[in-house]
Amino acid sequence: MLSITSQYLARYRRLTGDRSDTVLPVTGAQRRFLLVRALDPSGRPDLVPMFFAFPYGTIDPERLRAAASRLAARHTALRSRPAVIRGTPVLRVADPDVAVARPTLARGESPTDALRRALDSWDGQGPPLRLFLVRDEEREEEILAVALDHAVCDGRSLARIVDELGAAYGEETTECRVAPGETDTELAAYRDAVLSQLAAEEKAETPEAAAYWAGRLRALHAHAPAPSPARVPEGARPSGAAQARLPAHDGGVSFPGLLDACRSAARELYGPGRAVPLGYPWGGRPTGAEPVIGCFLNTLVFPADTGHGNGPGSGTDPEALADAWWDDLDRADVPFDAVVSAARAAGSGWTGGLDGLLTVDDDSRRPPLVLAGVEGREVHVDGRPVRGPFAVSVTQGAEIRLRMVWDRAVLDDEAAHRAFDALTHALRPSEHTVQ
Repeated sequence: MLSITSQYLARYRRLTGDRSDTVLPVTGAQRRFLLVRALDPSGRPDLVPMFFAFPYGTIDPERLRAAASRLAARHTALRSRPAVIRGTPVLRVADPDVAVARPTLARGESPTDALRRALDSWDGQGPPLRLFLVRDEEREEEILAVALDHAVCDGRSLARIVDELGAAYGEETTECRVAPGETDTELAAYRDAVLSQLAAEEKAETPEAAAYWAGRLRALHAHAPAPSPARVPEGARPSGAAQARLPAHDGGVSFPGLLDACRSAARELYGPGRAVPLGYPWGGRPTGAEPVIGCFLNTLVFPADTGHGNGPGSGTDPEALADAWWDDLDRADVPFDAVVSAARAAGSGWTGGLDGLLTVDDDSRRPPLVLAGVEGREVHVDGRPVRGPFAVSVTQGAEIRLRMVWDRAVLDDEAAHRAFDALTHALRPSEHTVQ
């Protein structure tokens, strides 16, 4: 029987033939985002917004629009529209079309309220890169939102996008054109990189890998309650958030240590004796592929044991957890939908939903946005809808910056704050033992 990746490639080739410059294939990670969106009754895409505050007078909107349009022209992913054609997820290549929207504040709205409203009204048929600019009269600042459709951009691409947007703004022109041939050359490199990634995924989908993931995830069940708007307190925003700054560990916290801390949070949310599906992005571009901007990080699944089971990586044994995680990485190229299929074929009741998400970043890979020599102050706009029950983001550097957001239609604030307390407790240097 053909693997899921092989079946996808066959469908794609039936749509386009051997080569297309207007309809491109997507990786397994992108496929997951597009299929989740297709199954969402609202069609809501996953968004990756970054927010930067600049003093009044810093930003020339027309120059910014031209800089963003040149950036999109230079990167296929930033001008391609995600789509599903006859059940086949693809990217439709389009001309760069980046506008600077200036949402008007309604009566009683704050600047962050206006940005939330603008992002909530995102049209999934439009361009994947969009800019929103709102004035903050009280602070005498303007807040710029650089927002991307997650189906075209992984977390590793954000630093490069910020850096190149600042460089394009520094070109001091309102022209949107790029050098002849530059767009075509990058498009060919992007297509080749995606096909190389799909070849790696196709190779990874072996019967042995399927048997591994089936055994690893057989005990999984989604434990979060079904979303219910009635759980959201009247007048509250759809999501809650908590954050903390912790002393840095010598050399940083290991990834297994972060997973272990998330396991502690999951125990507070879902109770002991559970095998909770936690997702995290992992991977990279295939060997020899051009360093194109796009979405190449696969979503891996960690079965977080919230009690004291006997399976690999279970309980609170940090060494066993780390060993099991390394074994997972040996099969990291197996795409998410193939992993779910393997688990279900083995009798798991898990349908692919994730009860938690973990993303990790290095402070040195988060450059500020600099426009005309002025460094923007990165800010957070909380309260936006989130896809999963809860998500944890960790930035490591001179200190540990920890954030957790949760869907109030799924989890109540009291339980979420208990989970965040457990998370921070597990990550304090005096408490953390995983190496």
